[in-house]
Amino acid sequence: MPLQVSTPETGGRQAPARRPVTRRALLGGGLGALLAVGGGTAWALDRFVIEHVEVTNASALEASNVTAAQEGSNGTLTADSYTSDTAQVKVSKHTRGSGSDLITWFVADITVSDATIVRSAFAGDEFGENIIANPSEIAQQAGAVLAINGDYYGFRDTGIVIRNGVAYRDKGARQGLACYADGSMRLYDETATTAARLVADGVWNTLSFGPGLVEGGAVIAGIDSVEIDTNVGNHSVQGQQPRTGVGVVAANHVLFVVVDGRSAGYSRGVTMTEFAEIFVELGATVAYNLDGGGSSAMVFNGSLVNNPLGKGQERGTSDILYVAG
Repeated sequence: MPLQVSTPETGGRQAPARRPVTRRALLGGGLGALLAVGGGTAWALDRFVIEHVEVTNASALEASNVTAAQEGSNGTLTADSYTSDTAQVKVSKHTRGSGSDLITWFVADITVSDATIVRSAFAGDEFGENIIANPSEIAQQAGAVLAINGDYYGFRDTGIVIRNGVAYRDKGARQGLACYADGSMRLYDETATTAARLVADGVWNTLSFGPGLVEGGAVIAGIDSVEIDTNVGNHSVQGQQPRTGVGVVAANHVLFVVVDGRSAGYSRGVTMTEFAEIFVELGATVAYNLDGGGSSAMVFNGSLVNNPLGKGQERGTSDILYVAG
């Protein structure tokens, strides 16, 4: 089906990474209720609202890991594709069902000559907590031709965070995804290793959200009942939801998938198992679930591809995965 690209609405948008209200508009009111409880105000503001910048100019820290041959090269862009000496990207729109059962999703099929062309970028080029910007803003900052929202690492203070070969956090807590410089991806137990060991083993990026969706080319059993530590006020990750995920078909053949949802007559969203099945249909051998809901976003050539919550507006996040262009 031909791709339809819409431009994100930007009216009233503030500068990247300097928004006074963060994460789910104060968690959809959940934090507001928490703030109303005496004694918790200072803690809640510090944990969920106030920016805590640990590293500035992160891209400069990572720059030594990127050689000239790995830099994005000028390529040819069409409405739904990008081709260069280092990357081939094809973006497509898909639908299934009808009426209240309609599902709409977007696939970016990516082949690169070097796995390190698939990268991560932080909002404001800063690592820390509660630092956010819209995915399109982070993509522009990074010079990305294609991007999806990442794992929203900045709303948690746990997990192993390795980005573009640099270890930023080493607090193993859950099942993660390791993306290696050889183009492979593997699900792993964060609590059974360290960031330093992963970097030494050739890990280029880690993602810490979950659960894993596909392993060995098959849907992982029981994923619709997996509990994810979503913190105070977040929506459940179960049920029919908008979702973002990443997978790999073979070395250097990567899939970005975004499913829209919570929008009657446009897209109902998908269960975790249905999401995994989409990846299997695409040939993925490994796939992993990222932050979803209203955060699910795909940006191509500077424009928002999907339609988050049927409103056509992005929501701030702490990071993106992208293809350098």
